[in-house]
Amino acid sequence: MNFVREPAVSGMFYPDNPTKLRKDIESYLGNAIVPDSAEDVVGMISPHAGYMYSGQVAAYGFRMIAKRPYDTVILIGPSHRVYFEGVALWNKGSFETPLGRVDIDEEIASEIMNIGGIIKPNMDTHKEEHSLEVQLPFLQSVLDNFEILPLIMGIQTSSACRKLVEAMFQVLQTSKKRYLVIGSTDLSHYYPDAEAKKLDNVVIRRLEAFDIPGMIEAIETGRTEACGAGPVIATMMLAEKFGADHCRVLKYANSGDVSGDKSGVVGYVSAVFSRKLQNEQRMP
Repeated sequence: MNFVREPAVSGMFYPDNPTKLRKDIESYLGNAIVPDSAEDVVGMISPHAGYMYSGQVAAYGFRMIAKRPYDTVILIGPSHRVYFEGVALWNKGSFETPLGRVDIDEEIASEIMNIGGIIKPNMDTHKEEHSLEVQLPFLQSVLDNFEILPLIMGIQTSSACRKLVEAMFQVLQTSKKRYLVIGSTDLSHYYPDAEAKKLDNVVIRRLEAFDIPGMIEAIETGRTEACGAGPVIATMMLAEKFGADHCRVLKYANSGDVSGDKSGVVGYVSAVFSRKLQNEQRMP
């Protein structure tokens, strides 16, 4: 069996030419003005639309983590094509993009599978899913040496988020590796600009307050929406377990800001979760 996950949306969501792709990402990163920070970024929320629409927003988060020494990046995304229960893990091999291959952290993947529970190996679910793939060229552009742990959520209930985080942390809390968790999501879909901003602002306020119960309540009562609501909540929960005590929303925009069509837009946000630097500067 081929354990290389080949690109599914290269040439559609982002350029398939490596030179063009690097140039575009360098431009996005160059335009992303972020604060100088002595904080330890342990989590991030990042959009997953085509780079034309969301690439500039995504660049803010990736600019914040540039050249930081992460061993493994945990990617949590929603499933757009397949409905299933649980969480699908690509547990071995690598993911390929026009910029090269990124290896799976097979050691941690194996430990997670050994404890059983909600996370199960399921490569088929990953093959056509774009929500994690679009994060990789950015990661390859800002980090030097890292592996990934790719997770796709099926049912995105708060209960599923808790089970995912509990299973992950059971393994990660004894590891000496340094982790970053990225939750992949877009926000409201195809509402007029003013209505979309009201819906999206609910997510932004909950992020800024690092309010996990408030985020769950807002999603479950329909006061806001996000296609990756589960990954957002799970990322907040896991970042908190990693010691994050605050969130910084770096950038918000919607597709209408690019296309000029405000009649039906998709929202995008970039945010990071941080903890104060410790003397040893390592995560559990």
